[in-house]
Amino acid sequence: MSYDIVAIGSATVDQFADTDSELIRIETPTMQEKLIAFPLGSKILVKELNLAVGGGGTNCAVTFARLGLKTAYLGKVGTDGNGDFVVRTLQQEHIDFIGPREGTTGISVILNSFAHDRTILAYKGCNNSLRLDEIKPFETRWVYLASMLGESFDTIVSLLAQQDYRVAFNPSNYQAELGFKALQPLLEKVEILVMNLEEACKFLGLIYQERPPARELLKKMAELPPRVFVITDGGDGVHVYDREHYCRGWPREGLTVLETTGAGDAFASTFTAACVLDEPIEQAIHLGMTNAESVLVHQGAKEKLLSREELYQQAQSFSRKIEKQAI
Repeated sequence: MSYDIVAIGSATVDQFADTDSELIRIETPTMQEKLIAFPLGSKILVKELNLAVGGGGTNCAVTFARLGLKTAYLGKVGTDGNGDFVVRTLQQEHIDFIGPREGTTGISVILNSFAHDRTILAYKGCNNSLRLDEIKPFETRWVYLASMLGESFDTIVSLLAQQDYRVAFNPSNYQAELGFKALQPLLEKVEILVMNLEEACKFLGLIYQERPPARELLKKMAELPPRVFVITDGGDGVHVYDREHYCRGWPREGLTVLETTGAGDAFASTFTAACVLDEPIEQAIHLGMTNAESVLVHQGAKEKLLSREELYQQAQSFSRKIEKQAI
């Protein structure tokens, strides 16, 4: 079977725990950090617990399917009840699961704070043990690569080296820390590269706390093989360079953020889907940010990923400030 896009990445069962936590800020001359704190040795009551299928691979697969692309998900899922939950959820979204099942499914415990941000306890399970001999041949125009580590990442690099897929890559913080030189064999196959500002700094060997301008980072990235480079920067918006123009999109004002989990996946996958659909870069930015903003105001990374009709209707309902310059 041939697909428009195959999403490759992790699959987890996410457990959202709403607790009464305290927020502590640590500040030094060179950094500041906020920490969630709980009393040592005490039992912490969970006010609310919600379960959902998560992981960058499945999150992005759902985006593509809801936007009308013929989609498959490739990753490793356990033979346990959580694995059944993952596969069943994919089926409900009309996504083909084309990966193996073995071992224990990954789990994430997401601790929400009153500051509307989260800390994640991640158990990778079988996500990092995908082998090349476990992957059945498939046909697709595009591949979207989300975070994969260990043996799984090496497997996918080998797979892509053998094929001529068009590739979008959204590396994790761990992968970004490896630096662009370590990722060079993969970057040779990548057309669209998406990361946040912190990841971009680590990727280029720069200090995030010094807050280098995203535009300067894009210029440095332009020496690498991909055609389109994207840096997201939270409330400061999105920056894109396509080797002809620099574009910047600003967030929508007045949003009440409930949950940040999955917003980055929503933007990166929607931006990629817009490129698959041959939308111009400015529209890809607008659509990506609109879908991400929908996720921000709902709990659960997939809970309000929009359908294509919903996305275009919402995007047309307001104007977003987008800057475009030839450089």
